[in-house]
Amino acid sequence: MSDTQAITLPVTGMSCASCVGRVQRALAAEPGVTNAEVNLATETARITGSVGPVRLADVLAQAGYPTRTATTVLTIADMSCASCVGRVEGALLALPGVTSVSVNLAAETAQVQYIDGAVTDAALIAAATAVGYPATIAQGAQGGDATTALAARKDAEATDLRRRMIIAAVLTLPIFVTEMGGHVFPAWHHLIATSIGMQTAWIMQFVLTTLVLAWPGRSFFAKGIPALLRAVPDMNSLVALGTAAAWGYSTVATFAPGLLPPQGRVVYFEAAAVIVVLILLGRTLEARAKGRTGAAIARLVGLRPATAQVERNGQVASLDVAQIAVGDLVHVHPGERLAVDGIVTAGASWVDESMITGEPVPVDKREGAAVTGGTVNGTGALVFRTTRVGADTVLARIVQMVEDAQSARLPIQGLVDRITLWFVPAVIALAALTIAVWLILGPAPTVAHALVAGVSVLIVACPCAMGLATPTSIMVGTGRAADAGVLFRRGDALQTLQGVRVVALDKTGTLTAGRPELTDAIYADGFHPDRVLALAAAAESASEHPVASAIRRGAAQKGLDIPPATDFVSITGLGIAATVEGCKVLAGADRLMRREGVDMTAAPNAAGLAARGVSPLYVAIDGRFAGLLGVADPVKPGTPAAVAALRDMGLTVAMITGDNAVTARAIADTLGIDDVVAEVMPDGKVAALDRLRTAHGPIAFVGDGINDAPALASADVGLAIGTGTDVAIETADVVLMSGDLRAVVDALHVSRATMRNIRQNLFWAFGYNVALIPVAAGVLYPLNGTLLSPALAAGAMALSSVFVLTNALRLRGLKSFATPG
Repeated sequence: MSDTQAITLPVTGMSCASCVGRVQRALAAEPGVTNAEVNLATETARITGSVGPVRLADVLAQAGYPTRTATTVLTIADMSCASCVGRVEGALLALPGVTSVSVNLAAETAQVQYIDGAVTDAALIAAATAVGYPATIAQGAQGGDATTALAARKDAEATDLRRRMIIAAVLTLPIFVTEMGGHVFPAWHHLIATSIGMQTAWIMQFVLTTLVLAWPGRSFFAKGIPALLRAVPDMNSLVALGTAAAWGYSTVATFAPGLLPPQGRVVYFEAAAVIVVLILLGRTLEARAKGRTGAAIARLVGLRPATAQVERNGQVASLDVAQIAVGDLVHVHPGERLAVDGIVTAGASWVDESMITGEPVPVDKREGAAVTGGTVNGTGALVFRTTRVGADTVLARIVQMVEDAQSARLPIQGLVDRITLWFVPAVIALAALTIAVWLILGPAPTVAHALVAGVSVLIVACPCAMGLATPTSIMVGTGRAADAGVLFRRGDALQTLQGVRVVALDKTGTLTAGRPELTDAIYADGFHPDRVLALAAAAESASEHPVASAIRRGAAQKGLDIPPATDFVSITGLGIAATVEGCKVLAGADRLMRREGVDMTAAPNAAGLAARGVSPLYVAIDGRFAGLLGVADPVKPGTPAAVAALRDMGLTVAMITGDNAVTARAIADTLGIDDVVAEVMPDGKVAALDRLRTAHGPIAFVGDGINDAPALASADVGLAIGTGTDVAIETADVVLMSGDLRAVVDALHVSRATMRNIRQNLFWAFGYNVALIPVAAGVLYPLNGTLLSPALAAGAMALSSVFVLTNALRLRGLKSFATPG
């Protein structure tokens, strides 16, 4: 920018005068800035100079005080090919203050990020509309309204296109039969010539073709010609040029044949009409396929009931879900779906949460238990107090994550966009060159041959398939992942994940359940097992240690009555002592037993337990050894299969944990894990990731706790267990809604399959154009006399787009490893 201007930017992160000084110095040091004034009270910076707002935002970000940004999602109409995407992006990026734009051809949306306050919604709408693509603000994404609106819009569009296609086909059929039938069957040509005459037949074709172009084909001209006049031609421009050229030449041959040489007096009305029919057919199929790409979100949105029974002021009434407020009491009858999130205040029931977590077993819900909107109540009745409504519910956040991932731009898309932005102008230039070469070098009828070749190049080269190749695969792939409980929070993680070579796993809560359980019990002769366990649980009743909790749960699961304990003493590092029913009970390490003089002759060797990662707890009653209890954090049921599957995929599997080395090594040996890093602090996990990355390549880390957040952020792809902490989930790139590690395999499988699908689509789209443009231009004519008909070119072009969409929809059939079948 050359003109001096004053720009005011919002600045975040400032807390004191020294922050103000740093921001001011950073801005003043930027070439082109003549003055910078920073206000801590208003958290703004006013900059005078010739530097644009986007560059100033970069300066603030580098200084550690980023400007505040906002995001608007637009619904963009009339986009038909990849070149349209490039023009919409260019128009929006040209607005001062816009930092990034992501246009999705399949979803027909544009996600615009801009400096807060620098751009208005009206300016964004006007910029897109000015280049020929009418825009509106997308409906709120809360609950997937934008995606369901797209599906409804695509259904309506497909219905309209189908109607127009049928009208065009009915009008075209007599033309096709008259003209093409005469070429195939000479007798039919002779019959027409001797009955109504060829001139009459041509006039009939002129009337019908004009009706086709002016009625069902009118949209190609209404959109394509203005785009051409603005010097930003799109697919509609190609079709308009091609059909108009065929119609114009044929009209001259019909009504002013003297303007053409005798050998050039032929008509191509059928080509113009068939092109319209075939392209409308392709767009009809395309619209229906686009509507199906958002099926996953539609299913998620369908989990949300429209109404709920809400109690206010002692009265229960049916209210729309949008009217529910935080703190309301919601009554849920047996078999009903829960509307929002909350905490149970009355009642008891089993709730099916499989649609959220992927876990097939219903969960017991009683007073104090958390419930999630979208889940299904069992046979009991519940009353719960709402804690999250609207966009804050778990279901709405899941839908939002899927929508964000589906509208994301993958790095691979950048190359496609750069090529296709100039593709349509290049095609028009190539068509003009083709016509010129045929006019100069072609055989008679020169003009007719030049027309056929030029129109075929215009039609066959349309880059529709290129524009659809990436976004449709992303939409279907991330949607299928969501069905399997895998949510891609960042779209580019979909591409990055397929390239990882190492999967590093946290232990507690990821590989294991995260809650120790009683796994082993060996009792001494002369002691009743139930009494030993009951006394040990009673002695541990005052302890908060996880091992104590495991002992108490083990006794409760056996239905034992736990008597009260007195004289409780915690012996640091060794165990506990207490009096239960008049008996002195000791529970702890073997060192405690020896210190207290307990005869350990009958005690079994605990080395075998330790080798399996089980912590031994010795129990003595009245000075006599009574039993050995083993407590361990059990490996989750799906973990062994998940680790084996990851290794079968050619990946190195590592464990990084803060737990002790003996336990970690024992679990790793059991599961077949390749590399173990134990007894590390959170920053040590980051260092371990760096070492593994250097040794093996890109790395994915799977964790669930607050202490895993640094590692999740440091990994090339961070995957958070959805049952873990909010901090871990917010830091991760991918969220696994269930606690099942097999979902990691699903995430990798979806990533690899989607990227393979994108490469197939791009290969087809680019390969199709590379192969057919020369054929359409007539390179085969000197060899075998082949000249591609414009009608066949239209059919091939429509087939290309349909192929890409159909190939992308195959991703819906991916099988889930975590939830087979």
